Amino acid sequence: MAIFLGNPGKQYARTRHNAAQMLLNALPEAAGLIWREKFHGKVAEYTRGENRCRFLIPETFMNNSGKSVSAAVGFYKIDMKNLLVIHDDLELPFGEYALRFGGGLAGHNGLKSIRDNLGDTDFCRLRLGIGRPARGSVHSWVLGRFSPDEEAVLPLILNHAADKLSRVLNGMESVQKGAEPVKVLIR
Repeated sequence: MAIFLGNPGKQYARTRHNAAQMLLNALPEAAGLIWREKFHGKVAEYTRGENRCRFLIPETFMNNSGKSVSAAVGFYKIDMKNLLVIHDDLELPFGEYALRFGGGLAGHNGLKSIRDNLGDTDFCRLRLGIGRPARGSVHSWVLGRFSPDEEAVLPLILNHAADKLSRVLNGMESVQKGAEPVKVLIR
């Protein structure tokens, strides 16, 4: 199951905290999916050959993502090793992403909520780098929009990360423990 974290509502749609949901829009596998309201979110199923994956967009706020995730994981009886959470990450610079198994929470409230609701952090993550603010509050940073310069190259970064995610979803790559971040070359 692939979980795309973010906040609900149009006012948050293009914010850094919703980078995962922006990635979903760049993912070819998401085109034409039929979404249903379920598990305090929206769920759809992607099938290609023998590969089958459910996608979940929690419609709770980030700090309560675990409510939606635990409901879906419990209903479908998803093994934790088959759970992939896609989220923004302050600790990675803008333009980088990392796909790996396990790891810390790095203060991410969405991940904390998932841990609190599932009682575990042994799941796969696709971390999308949003960087830290040079000054000012982290809260304003994550709930703020990307700068015009970042917006200009964001599609390139999202498409690169979507390609990586597609290879995983279609069984062409596996998620490694402790994998190094990928830096997208921005010209």
